[in-house]
Amino acid sequence: MSAGIYIDNSPVFTGHISELLPVWLRSKDFSSIFVLSDNNTNRLCYSYLQKSLEEYAPVHAFVIEPGEHRKNLETCSLIWSEMKNAGLDRKSLIVNLGGGVIGDMGGFCAAAWKRGVEFIQIPTTLLAMTDAAIGGKTGIDFDGIKNTIGVIKQPAAVFIDPVFLKTLPDRELRSGMAEVLKHAAISGELSSGWVDALVQFESSGPDWIEILTRSVSVKTDIVREDPDEKGIRMLLNMGHTIGHAIESTFLNTSQPLTHGEAIAVGMICESHIAQSHNIAVPDMDLLSRYLLKIYDLPRITDGTTEKLWALMLQDKKNASGNVRITLPDAPRSMQILNISRSDLDDSIAYYNSLI
Repeated sequence: MSAGIYIDNSPVFTGHISELLPVWLRSKDFSSIFVLSDNNTNRLCYSYLQKSLEEYAPVHAFVIEPGEHRKNLETCSLIWSEMKNAGLDRKSLIVNLGGGVIGDMGGFCAAAWKRGVEFIQIPTTLLAMTDAAIGGKTGIDFDGIKNTIGVIKQPAAVFIDPVFLKTLPDRELRSGMAEVLKHAAISGELSSGWVDALVQFESSGPDWIEILTRSVSVKTDIVREDPDEKGIRMLLNMGHTIGHAIESTFLNTSQPLTHGEAIAVGMICESHIAQSHNIAVPDMDLLSRYLLKIYDLPRITDGTTEKLWALMLQDKKNASGNVRITLPDAPRSMQILNISRSDLDDSIAYYNSLI
């Protein structure tokens, strides 16, 4: 079995889940297993691990409807009720099989159930594999604000198997590329060959094991150094202050954006704000070119910035009433910048000029 990359005592394994999961389970002593998935991951992905789980302990599977709009307290109540009906005790294991929504919400429900039961993340999207499943952030959306309720609790393990990427529609696969490019940007690797292979993936199938290993190592290194997000881990929020507001604003429209699309807009806008404040974001132009190549991004219409700013005023990363963005100024180095409404307006105008 692969040694994995560890965050505290939490291993991140990359490889074939059919081989990795049984070995890991045999080293544990769980009384029962609760599998949380959505309709899509239950149908397309559960068969890859069902046998391993059922040979180990009694399994109770619970399937919810997919979508970011489900990531709320109402759905958590349904999950907790199902946990109660399944008789889960403090020695049970929660298995979160899915993308960022399942991982965030399932981890939060596990962290709260009987004051905390162990859970593992089995991410099935590129976004979750490279970012959402790693680092222990769990949570839900509240009153239209992303991830405003949650806790940091490391999973018992993370299992990353690129086989699940074959189940994704093209748009969902592309969604995760923004986080991969973010990791490349903050580590000074945007000009590396593996990044170019990612961006050109339509014509030459990328080596997903290499891409995931490189991207995951950036995040795990930073999380190990700053697990509670009091310092360098804030660098992982690049693009997310504006990006989360973009995502929330478009969520209930006829054309919602994926997380990756919204973060792509956020990284372009925040990099421009940095430049206007004389902060040099390394390879900013290259990053923008990559993002515009990967995504078919929308224009931000007049009047939208008022909604964005209202959401940004509620961002959990704010401090002392200031809206803040985090920017790389060198590999694995950052600056935190307080921004104004006029900064946002200017960055949106710049972004629209590129579309």
